[in-house]
Amino acid sequence: MHMKFSRIEMANSAVDATSFSWVVDSAIASESASNMGESRVHSFASVVDGAIRSSCASEADLETFPTHYFAFASAWDKRTVAARLSQAASDGRGHVTARLFTLAELKAATNNFSVHNKIFCAGSISVVHRGKLFDGRQVAIKRVETSSKMKEFQKVFGYLSTLLPRLHHKHLVGLVGFCKEKRLLVYEYMNNRALYDHLHDKNNVDKESSALNSWRMRIKIALDASRGIEHLHKFVGPSIIHRDINSSNILLDATWTARVSGFESSCFMSPEAEHVFSDTRGLTEKSDVYGLGVVLLELLTGKKTTLKYGINRETSMVKIAGRVILGWKMVKILDPRVGAPHVNEEAEALEIVAHTAVSCVNLKRKDRPTMSEVVANLETALALCDSRP
Repeated sequence: MHMKFSRIEMANSAVDATSFSWVVDSAIASESASNMGESRVHSFASVVDGAIRSSCASEADLETFPTHYFAFASAWDKRTVAARLSQAASDGRGHVTARLFTLAELKAATNNFSVHNKIFCAGSISVVHRGKLFDGRQVAIKRVETSSKMKEFQKVFGYLSTLLPRLHHKHLVGLVGFCKEKRLLVYEYMNNRALYDHLHDKNNVDKESSALNSWRMRIKIALDASRGIEHLHKFVGPSIIHRDINSSNILLDATWTARVSGFESSCFMSPEAEHVFSDTRGLTEKSDVYGLGVVLLELLTGKKTTLKYGINRETSMVKIAGRVILGWKMVKILDPRVGAPHVNEEAEALEIVAHTAVSCVNLKRKDRPTMSEVVANLETALALCDSRP
């Protein structure tokens, strides 16, 4: 026999009967993706229990909440929640799908998008805020604040919300979810920021003790990024061209593993990229190869892509580095923060990286290597570093 509660009883509780649907919606939307694997779809009771606890203002409220109402909820309610949980848990291929967040949830996660939670990413069209979800997990929330780009971004948001959940790889930054209300994208948070910050940010106080001050680590980061891009080119189907590979879009997680990001930025190519590719007939996978080649040169030299000299004069780091490398004088351009290679194996590894970089930035697109060839070269270079005595 089902137990029934009057409307008055429910109104006196922390959450009334009319809030039931909202409570369950919130619980499903906010459930940690790490616990939403296909084999761990939460039960109706556990979801509701979590919803009640997050909705109650205090333990006293929790004690007065008529939880038996939910225990005897109708079979229709249970079927509905179970179906929605299953949909939230998997996309049918064993992958966790992106979750739909409300604007209120993301405001709470970022303290109303406080300036103190803002992350500045060089070269990005998006403003990024660090947020903390109710389960304690940190996320990075991206939104377009440039008014001239907002209209364009709204047009491609639907495409991105379909594309990004398909990208599952350990060297790609994963999408946690999105918010349709304000066209916000919620990504995994990368603790160690962008590669750009470590190479070029003068305010980076950790430079002297940075994990990047070894050639092995820099080669590993290059290999990580190249594997992520290779996955886009070969294994997503159809092939995805990132279009904006640069050191700002290569992020480093807590273990210093490099992961490619910035897929939404690729919808609005940076001025630098537009300049580089303005004389080509459309973008191809070789455009991403060029971008990675520039990153390889940044890792070797520690220099930005544009070098300033004299009064209001600039030159291309790519051209200078390329000429030096082809002249077999690579040691002259190596980042002094890391220094010259200590052993023959390390020197050989750097030569492989350097000449791979030069081939990647070849002005003739057909003469650039494929990303799989780049991966193979960098694997060889890393293996040499690991073989040093």
